[in-house]
Amino acid sequence: MLKWSFLVSVLLGLMSTVAVSMRFELQSGGTKCISDDIKTNAMTVGKYSVISPNEDVPIPDSSKLTVRVSSPHGNTYHNADNVDSGNFAFTAAESGDYTACFWAPEQKPPGSVTVEFDWRSGVSSKDWSKVAKKGQIEIMEYELKKLYDTVISIHDEMFYLREREEEMQQLNRSTNAKMATFSILSLGVCLSVAGLQLWHLRAFFERKKLL
Repeated sequence: MLKWSFLVSVLLGLMSTVAVSMRFELQSGGTKCISDDIKTNAMTVGKYSVISPNEDVPIPDSSKLTVRVSSPHGNTYHNADNVDSGNFAFTAAESGDYTACFWAPEQKPPGSVTVEFDWRSGVSSKDWSKVAKKGQIEIMEYELKKLYDTVISIHDEMFYLREREEEMQQLNRSTNAKMATFSILSLGVCLSVAGLQLWHLRAFFERKKLL
């Protein structure tokens, strides 16, 4: 039962970080940040574009964006100023929440910008339809290759969760050791206080010649 629960948690964790695809409104002068939990050595790709309300009219400078993609430790992987579209791709060097932030310039009168953003990591970062078309791979071989990459991702996810479990066990052991030390010290202090109280009462009664 425990193995099945572990496997389900791995699959859910894998599915939750597969892809982020959305369209959102960004008010003039506003900022929007999207985060994705990416594991070490995972491939990630993203693309974004400003949606023009009129396809025949070019996007004005007032509707162009500043975009920055950074790692959990603040390292910049993508930085673009005054753009209406772009893309990025990198291999994660560290595990954690990677953040993509979009800034819209001030407009007078105030307005909004519609942004379409697609962010994929892991297995979904590969465009399998293009791979199949480029290599003219048979359907069975294509499915096997896709399945192989999925298994590799699950394997890496299992090792990652095992490392996290070991870290939590070490933290629990350290916490238990500190609590045991604190309990012993507390007991020692209590016994010392009780001993001092008994000594004080004994001395008091001896002075009063009650003993």
